[in-house]
Amino acid sequence: MGWFNWLWDLLSYVGLSNKSGKLLFLGLDNAGKTTLLGKLANDQLHVYRPTFHPNVEELTLGGIKLKTIDMGGHLEARRLWKDYFTKVDGVVFLVDAANDARFGEAKDELDMLLMAEELANVPFLILGNKIDMPRACSEDALIAAMGLNGLLTGKQNKVTDPAVRPLEVYMCSVVKKIGYGEGFRWLAEYLQNA
Repeated sequence: MGWFNWLWDLLSYVGLSNKSGKLLFLGLDNAGKTTLLGKLANDQLHVYRPTFHPNVEELTLGGIKLKTIDMGGHLEARRLWKDYFTKVDGVVFLVDAANDARFGEAKDELDMLLMAEELANVPFLILGNKIDMPRACSEDALIAAMGLNGLLTGKQNKVTDPAVRPLEVYMCSVVKKIGYGEGFRWLAEYLQNA
């Protein structure tokens, strides 16, 4: 996995190894969830069919053991999301940053997730994917469109107050292999030791 192994080996070196977590990959259809999981699992880029059933992958990245559940993003599949909220250690919510016509729909789904009692203390990593596309919005524009102004907890300092849910946005391109590594490094700070 080349550079990504290097990144997670670095995480291991700085003391983030021996952690584990169960992560949900959520977002609208065509946001890049399954593509990202494929990149993380085997460093391969494929064109995937829409996800109709949850895809479960167990990964070990730099000593961090992850059970990932990739949920479909089309309307029918979104009805099943709540069935997987139990014992989740993090949510990775992908947004197609190049499709502003669907920002309102993505915001509605994200709002529902952020209000779910079962996810009240779960950290949220929001990835604005497809920044390699010409129509991709900026990070500030995505934050505004998702209604996250004033809600983000910061990329540099770890949240230690248990009453505050860690929430952050990272812009990325799964295809170009940029941005999501930093997001996962941020999220790893909130995973428990195995």
